[in-house]
Amino acid sequence: MRLDPSGALADVTDRQSGVIGRRQALQLGVRADVIEGLLRTRRWQRLQQGVYATFSGQPGRDAQLWAVILRAGPGAMLSHRTAAGLFGLTDCSGAPVHLIVPPGRRPRPIPGAVVHRLDRPPTARHPVLLPPRTRIEETVLDLAAIAVTADDAISWVFRATGQRLTTPGRIRDALAARGRMPWRTDLAACLDDAADGVRSNLEHRYVWAVERPHQLPRPVRQARIMRDGRIRYLDNFYPEYLTGIELDGRAAHPIGERWRDYQRDNAGVADGILTLRYGWSDVTGQPCRVAAQVVAVLARRGWREPPRRCGSGCALPRPRGP
Repeated sequence: MRLDPSGALADVTDRQSGVIGRRQALQLGVRADVIEGLLRTRRWQRLQQGVYATFSGQPGRDAQLWAVILRAGPGAMLSHRTAAGLFGLTDCSGAPVHLIVPPGRRPRPIPGAVVHRLDRPPTARHPVLLPPRTRIEETVLDLAAIAVTADDAISWVFRATGQRLTTPGRIRDALAARGRMPWRTDLAACLDDAADGVRSNLEHRYVWAVERPHQLPRPVRQARIMRDGRIRYLDNFYPEYLTGIELDGRAAHPIGERWRDYQRDNAGVADGILTLRYGWSDVTGQPCRVAAQVVAVLARRGWREPPRRCGSGCALPRPRGP
């Protein structure tokens, strides 16, 4: 029996990675007894209640995602880590499928899925991409909203903007459109820094714990320089003082990576650029000592403005009297 002389069924299943809902099939003219026969002969297979794969092989990830979406019903869209994985923001392979459904709908438990009943406007859904998913800006904010700490929340902003998946301005617009939002103040601050060229939590911490409290001069962020005939980038660069500051959040470096760091720093000495390199423990554990080192180098290279001690225990030297 030819199921679909018009080709409409094939159009739907092609768009949905070979998956179709029972209601869709019935609306396209496939009789209930035909559906049962296809399932009985294993030409089709049941993926979720009332949702079928129109093939007999192992369903892939996209087919599984469509099965969850169709099982959840109209208005459902993939969200949180699942949407993040589809955008390349994180790896979600093998993880539960996260999706948002309108708050008035209470679907029965969906195997392999985490259902979030949230009130989202139609504009929260990406207008083109399939399976249906939240926009990248909404995805970032959804993940930030369930973060346990502020650092975890803002890390999603830096991941998305650092990979050029979106812009600080677009995330800011999405943030402004939300009512209650956890970590709003922290997110707003990190969006300001992201717009200024900050690309990671560690760089953000450097700005707020080292640079601003001690009134250090503002560097060029993500400065593009030519070195050994290749384009390189410095996290922070003072071109007038030929001083760069690299911030590395990796807890440990493989030997090969450490050697590349040394090569870059040594090349900097050869072309006159002195590079100071700090890690997470430096910036978070002893920010005043880091500031003191940066001040000492900049002063030797011509900076004449007075820094500021951030408190009575600050490691910066007290200013000399007249």
